[in-house]
Amino acid sequence: MSVKIRLMRMGKKKHPTYRVVVADSRSPRDGRNIETIGHYRPRQDPSVSDIDGEKALAWLRKGAQPTEQVQKLLTVSGVWAQFESEKGGRVDTKLARRRLDDPKAAAKKAKKAEPAEAATPAPEPEPPAASDAPAPEDGAGDAAEESGDE
Repeated sequence: MSVKIRLMRMGKKKHPTYRVVVADSRSPRDGRNIETIGHYRPRQDPSVSDIDGEKALAWLRKGAQPTEQVQKLLTVSGVWAQFESEKGGRVDTKLARRRLDDPKAAAKKAKKAEPAEAATPAPEPEPPAASDAPAPEDGAGDAAEESGDE
């Protein structure tokens, strides 16, 4: 039996609130759950998440897999960092794989690296040295152009 920590939708139409529940992965979203470990209210400003850290940590230790949104909520509450420190490193989850393998994330990292690299070569003194050398080459370049025209 695969156990998930996920959100269970509650509330009125277009005014959702969620319960953070532990449930069998085969049960429907709003179906039977094993235990309720918290609440999430995204419509409040700022959004509120009340998660019982001890219960969540106990289920994570037992092998329950959080969904991506619940993992984000656990990260905000500090439970995820505590769980990773107990495990001794990064835990392999869908969200972690997505962040590592995401081509968009890799492209963003590359774009951030490019401006930093582009800013570094500009102050180098090499371009002025190259502009001093072309004066004698200009005559040689003109001769090469003239010979090419003939």
